[in-house]
Amino acid sequence: MRDDVVHRRIGAGIARLERLRPELAELRPEHPNAVRFLGYVAQWVDLGFDAEDLLRDLVARVPAAMRTVLPLSAYVQLRVAEGFLAVRDEESDRALRHFEFVLSVSDEVRDPALHAIASFWVARCYRKKGGYEEALQFSVKGEEAALAQGLDVMAAVMRVLESWIIFQKGRNAEAVRLLRESETVLSATDDFITLGNIRSALGRIARREGRYDQALQHFAAAIETYKQRDTGHPNLARSLANMAFVQRLIALDIGRRMDAERTRRQQASERTGAPSVTQKAQKQRLDRLKADALRNLAESLEIHRAHHQYRGAGNVHSIRGALYFDGGELDLAEADALEAYRLGEEKHDYILMARGRILQCMVENGKFEEGIEEHDDPAAHAQAALHYAAEGVAFARHTQNKRLLARALTWHGMTLVNEYFHNPEAARQLSDQAATLVKPDGHHDYVWDELQALNNRLMGAGSVEHILREWSQGLVGEKSFQQISEEFAAILIPKVWEREGRKISRVAQRLAISPKKVRRILAARVGGASEPELI
Repeated sequence: MRDDVVHRRIGAGIARLERLRPELAELRPEHPNAVRFLGYVAQWVDLGFDAEDLLRDLVARVPAAMRTVLPLSAYVQLRVAEGFLAVRDEESDRALRHFEFVLSVSDEVRDPALHAIASFWVARCYRKKGGYEEALQFSVKGEEAALAQGLDVMAAVMRVLESWIIFQKGRNAEAVRLLRESETVLSATDDFITLGNIRSALGRIARREGRYDQALQHFAAAIETYKQRDTGHPNLARSLANMAFVQRLIALDIGRRMDAERTRRQQASERTGAPSVTQKAQKQRLDRLKADALRNLAESLEIHRAHHQYRGAGNVHSIRGALYFDGGELDLAEADALEAYRLGEEKHDYILMARGRILQCMVENGKFEEGIEEHDDPAAHAQAALHYAAEGVAFARHTQNKRLLARALTWHGMTLVNEYFHNPEAARQLSDQAATLVKPDGHHDYVWDELQALNNRLMGAGSVEHILREWSQGLVGEKSFQQISEEFAAILIPKVWEREGRKISRVAQRLAISPKKVRRILAARVGGASEPELI
């Protein structure tokens, strides 16, 4: 069983365990090597052996009195099993205590893979908590320990986790390289869960870079790969949710284009008339994307609930709530936001709590802007939005997730710049803080889009003269020269575009810049810059 784990002979290992299932059910702690066996069963349950309930029962059979007299090799494997079950219960701190103990004594146990496996599990726990620096440190240690023992296949598995953390730190190209290296090694195995993880990670990277169609292809490939091992695996559920999120982003992009077309026609004083063939096709695709996203989220939620996974279920609620928010269904969005926060609060999961509060802030801002009143107080929603925004920032600061913090700061700023608070100066400070966390690397990304939406509101809040005055006095805050240049371009280019008859080619010639940059600025500032009429 141990050799099948380290060499990733998954099908053979699971088949062997299935043959032994009747004997496993009769296993008792006093049987020779029975307790030591539990750590290996835990590793196989993680790899797809459907026996989590049996494992829990086996661990519960070990009496407290026996634990004090167990050989170290058996006691360590018991702690591995207990650590794994804590991970399944999504109790990361409890799991860390088990695996850190295993690490502390691993050199005293004659198991060449134990140190690598324990390091890997510690890294997974820190990643789940949002402690990316610690996760990367232990992931690298696990990989090095595996390579030192000649366990190249196991090292490839750990490299997948390392690549995910590197991706979270914004090093996309390096992350892709590591994923491809691992895929080359693991393609000779039947470790469909890790192979699915690789394809899912590639989907996340493509999504971050705005390559949405490719992201959908990667997630579809991940889902099919997971299904080769388990049609109800939690990782499959995560890929379904990720696919739904991309479908939402594509729907948002289509919606922006449709809004830009309506605005253009109104500004041109064109008669609206019946929708064009293109508009009908866009509307049909928009409706199809939303329906597919909701269907994927429903399937994902069902799997997560079957495994009692609060984090996965909470993420589904946050994505579905955002989808409802986009469609103006604020009550449904509010219910999902509250559930996402509740699930996070139950486990003290700061990442999920922050996501829930951000969505609640979005909903309350939406209700305020629509003039929805409660308790005869028109300001109730604005005040609630500010409360949720501040809590979202506080929760995000408990993690090392920079993008999460950037979103929380952005929506805090969105709240402060609304008509009730109208505090553009405070909102601008939050925007500046968020900008230091999000790299403007040219990729079309929803976090960057939200930040640009805040900056656009600030530009329209009667603050252009104030900004130019500050710049003339050398007051630039924490902004880089590139950020200042981008802000100045966002002020200047739309004005020149209007004066040049809304012709991108004329703007590019007039300012001696590339048409591509003009389109990008206009897309962020006025919307729909890739539409034909803007060329």
